[in-house]
Amino acid sequence: MRSYLSLLSTLLLFINFSFSQEEQDSIPKTEIDSVQSNLAKNGIVIKDSVSLKKTKKEFNPLAPSKAAFYSAVLPGMGQIYNKRYWKAPIVWGAIGGSAYMYAWNNNQYQRFRTAFIRRQAGFTDDEYYDINGDNAVGDDPDLDTDDLESQQERFQSDRDLWLVAAIGLYALNIVDANVDAHLKQFNIDDDLSIDFEPYLDFNQVTNSPNYGMALIIKF
Repeated sequence: MRSYLSLLSTLLLFINFSFSQEEQDSIPKTEIDSVQSNLAKNGIVIKDSVSLKKTKKEFNPLAPSKAAFYSAVLPGMGQIYNKRYWKAPIVWGAIGGSAYMYAWNNNQYQRFRTAFIRRQAGFTDDEYYDINGDNAVGDDPDLDTDDLESQQERFQSDRDLWLVAAIGLYALNIVDANVDAHLKQFNIDDDLSIDFEPYLDFNQVTNSPNYGMALIIKF
């Protein structure tokens, strides 16, 4: 049980951080920092300025809060809001599976508890007294009082663990949606480069050429 929870939590965190470097999916906004003009003068191409077009992503400060709110209202909705559609079935399966195991263990606990209470009261008609229906009159029960008490405690413990697991996975679903929305705000551009280019310019006063090197860094 504990190893299952640890593995599931580790898997969700790994999946979340493995996609932390993806670009933001919001509407891009293009800003032109400078205007490049190539003029021909005396047969020589003059570069007056270097033009770089930067594509920036809009920052939405409310996105993490919205994602967390949607996941709190309905688990998996925050992941859908973040456009991590493949995460939603994982969330539903994890939380749904934990809820199912809680219900199953609680049902077993209630059955053994009912039988234990009736056995303590002196009744011998519970389902665990003669499980297969082949005991002769006066035979010992298939499960005695100590067995019923032991099974009752076992299923109660497992039930409580699955309840904690369901609550923990529900909280992890909210945290995952919030953190994922935060990480999507980062604009990581793969176009990182440094380039050197020679340039030739003319002094408008003396009409003499100026030579040099241009360092271009793209982020």
